[in-house]
Amino acid sequence: MKRLILFLLLVVASNLNSQSIFEVKGFCISAPAHDKMDEFIDFVKNELAPQGVNTLVLRVDYNYAYESRPELRGENPLSKLQVKRLVNTCKGLNIKIIPQVNLLGHQSWHSKHTKLLEVYPEFDETPHIPLPENYVWPNDDGLYCKSYCPLHPKVHEVVFDLMDEILEVFEADAFHAGMDEVFYLADDKCPRCKGKDPALLFAAELTRISDHLNKKGARLWIWGDRLIDGSVTGIGMWEASMNNTSRAIDMIPKSVVICDWHYEKAYPTPAYFAMKGFDVIACPWRKPDVAVAQVKMMSDFKNNSTPEMANRFLGMMQTYWSSPSRFIEEQIDNASQKDNAAECFKAMITTINALESTKMGE
Repeated sequence: MKRLILFLLLVVASNLNSQSIFEVKGFCISAPAHDKMDEFIDFVKNELAPQGVNTLVLRVDYNYAYESRPELRGENPLSKLQVKRLVNTCKGLNIKIIPQVNLLGHQSWHSKHTKLLEVYPEFDETPHIPLPENYVWPNDDGLYCKSYCPLHPKVHEVVFDLMDEILEVFEADAFHAGMDEVFYLADDKCPRCKGKDPALLFAAELTRISDHLNKKGARLWIWGDRLIDGSVTGIGMWEASMNNTSRAIDMIPKSVVICDWHYEKAYPTPAYFAMKGFDVIACPWRKPDVAVAQVKMMSDFKNNSTPEMANRFLGMMQTYWSSPSRFIEEQIDNASQKDNAAECFKAMITTINALESTKMGE
């Protein structure tokens, strides 16, 4: 009986997708822990697929048993067999997996390096800035997360090995490189980057990654904050750039997909990216009213654009910045707070479905 119900839900979701107002109904979350894959697969089957989710951005980073670079395996990483189980499950549910490994920025978190800088400290853009034992923000060093130096002569040998292997094991035709919240770039103490234009450095690194992916038949996805001028827009240093990277938007390939995350307000920046020639996805996190506004905004943009522009508004993607197990807990125990990711996801899907129902009734 349970299988029959699931089948019927998937049929309904498939029919809705055929009438979908958006090409992408996405969900972004970290890869599950090694011992939580069964739970995660059940979540994909029973929660994401019936809701019509067709795109899963999976933040893998170092949570995989890399064979090309075994020194970069995290603790208790996912095995190849586990990944293949997930890949086959998603294939059967018509869900596209896009693996993510953070490149350029997010090479540390507060007081701990990621595996890349832990194993290859020579790649650090700012080795003179130590990671404090007790992290606080703000701090005198402007430290949020470390970056690797994009001009280090050996860094791409390593990160391209990771990209190639992760693309192959996930059988993916797209790769998410993160590239958000890059605060350390063109540091004045870096012997390679000192004095260079941050926009040129950012654009060159992004283009190099994109070109490598193109050779593999894959498309680059990134977060969009570094391409928005935080001063002109008033959006500020987190969801936009205050360190002179925004001009890179005119220097990068138009094939890049922009994941435009905004968590406090539904800023109309998707229109900016679309007018610059990029495919764009709006991304909420934990405020249901923001998700609802973003869905309606993206629909309005599509409905009030030329065909050339309308096709660039790809859709919506819920983001979540903790473990899949924690998200499942939020779904069960969310009565105490209105603003959480589970409620936000529900609001996003409900609003999309309502708009699609209206479309089907026209």
